[in-house]
Amino acid sequence: MLDRLPIQKYPDLGTSVVELSILMPCLNEAETLATCIKKAQKYLTENDIAGEIIIADNGSTDGSQDIAKSMGARVIHVRQKGYGSALRGGILSATGQYVIMADADDSYDFSNLNPFLYKLRQGYDLVMGNRFKGGIKPGAMPPLHKYLGNPVLTWIGKLFFASPCNDFHCGLRGFRRDAIEQLDLRTTGMEFASEMVVKATLNKMRITEVPTTLSPDGRSRPPHLNTWRDGWRHLRFLLLYSPRWLFFYPGLFLVLMGLITTFGLISSPKIHTLLYSSAAIIIGFQLVSFAVFTKVFAINEGLLPRDAKLNRLLRFINLEGGLITGCILLLIGFISSVYAFMLWENTSFGALNPVEVMRIVIPAVTTLALGFQIIFSSFFLSVLGLKRI
Repeated sequence: MLDRLPIQKYPDLGTSVVELSILMPCLNEAETLATCIKKAQKYLTENDIAGEIIIADNGSTDGSQDIAKSMGARVIHVRQKGYGSALRGGILSATGQYVIMADADDSYDFSNLNPFLYKLRQGYDLVMGNRFKGGIKPGAMPPLHKYLGNPVLTWIGKLFFASPCNDFHCGLRGFRRDAIEQLDLRTTGMEFASEMVVKATLNKMRITEVPTTLSPDGRSRPPHLNTWRDGWRHLRFLLLYSPRWLFFYPGLFLVLMGLITTFGLISSPKIHTLLYSSAAIIIGFQLVSFAVFTKVFAINEGLLPRDAKLNRLLRFINLEGGLITGCILLLIGFISSVYAFMLWENTSFGALNPVEVMRIVIPAVTTLALGFQIIFSSFFLSVLGLKRI
């Protein structure tokens, strides 16, 4: 049985505070909505919990709103379409200290929410359900989702963000309302599930998970989820929220491999390979620059939390330092180009040995390109760092 904690009171009004808001996003769920509401009501009554049931309706045309109202649930009309939009509207309308959300398709058991509320009462900010630990009943999840989609996206999320969650996309989860409101969640579609986990992790909130069971939904129509479209939206979100994995690590790899190969081939006749290694350096540097630009922009816009490591790095990466470094590279590239030109002049501007000359020209062009990139990247980084009122 769930540990009973005293229900708080408003000091001046003496009325019970709503401890738990049970939130269900809804879009044409008339077949299963009543069942879900009944289970939620039973749970609140049997456990003596001060709670409310919120139906965040996203434009149902099958009478779902009337069903919810007739059963005493609070209906919130959310005009902006999308799973994330419905949930954000519901969360903003909730009055409970805690919110437990799940789909209104009867795939999750609203009569067994004790594990979630117990963890929330222990002080956790986000309590995730884990369907792989709790059990996935036959027919509840397509094989493509069970063995590929969910495991792969969860693995990527854990790799990119060091999240403790082992089931990123479980639809049954609970959280402290004030904590999640601070995250400023913005996505409108199915990727809302990933955004909540990612931002909670990045903001170092207390996160845990409990086993939960997934059952086949009770609807006769197909689910709203589109495998490939929504899978890509989740992956895209994970990539965009991790400049380190999207830009920095690939860029750093290209720069290092390019430098190693270039120095190894500088005296070699393999000039074609030298050309590719030099291109790798230029592309890699550009990717590393994108990583810094993206991180600074995302922090300034409140999309990512402040990063102490980046702040320390930016103390050394400034406009003046970038201009000096860029000018040095331009000077090296210019001198190397002049030297190559002199070699050509010595032949009375006739035929040249391509192996000999290209070993000079390719590094010269590379340093010129890097010099210009560093100079203008420094200016752009300074623009991103401008103080705004």
